[in-house]
Amino acid sequence: MADETTNPNDPGSKEGGTPGSETKAPFQAAAEPGQEADRLAAEVDLLQGQIADLTDRLLRAHAEMDNIRKRAEREREETAKYAITKFARDVVTVADNFERAIQAVPGEAVEESSALKSLVDGVSMTEREFINVLERNGVKRVNPKGEPFNPHQHQAMMEMQNAEVPPGTILDVFQCGYVIDDRVLRPAMVVVAKGGPKAGKSETSAGADGTAQASDGPRSGDDTDAS
Repeated sequence: MADETTNPNDPGSKEGGTPGSETKAPFQAAAEPGQEADRLAAEVDLLQGQIADLTDRLLRAHAEMDNIRKRAEREREETAKYAITKFARDVVTVADNFERAIQAVPGEAVEESSALKSLVDGVSMTEREFINVLERNGVKRVNPKGEPFNPHQHQAMMEMQNAEVPPGTILDVFQCGYVIDDRVLRPAMVVVAKGGPKAGKSETSAGADGTAQASDGPRSGDDTDAS
């Protein structure tokens, strides 16, 4: 009969093997799910960070594109609005010549000669139509007579003593100015008043004079009574 005695060193023996080998596998199986969860959590955090970064970049890119679009629209509008600046600066002198021609004709001569009157009327109509054409294209004439002096739109050629108006009032206009929208094409050449009464000064002076007269009245009455 064959020997059925089991060899303790036989790998196939159920009773053989290293002690604790049967319990080692469950511990490994229990440890592997925890490591996998940590690894997945780390990947999720990494992907969420990448998503946040890409989202921020996308928003910044959209904002930058919107700013570029608005800037391009503004530049296009300004280019269309001020495209005739150089041309307008040259042609406004034609309007000045029309005005000089009308002012050069004496009023008495116009009344005496019907032909001269017709000529002056024709030049005046041409000037008005020329100014209308300029205004339709955004060029506006500035005649600031009687207005306060504005250094951004006016050029002071001289000052004149005038006590009837506040200082800085424009008394006369040597040459009209022109603007395109809010941009000065040519400043108006003007005469500015100086030495006039300041705002509210005349009222204060009048009040002071009235007070002085009122105070003088009782004193003269007292002197009369005393006499």
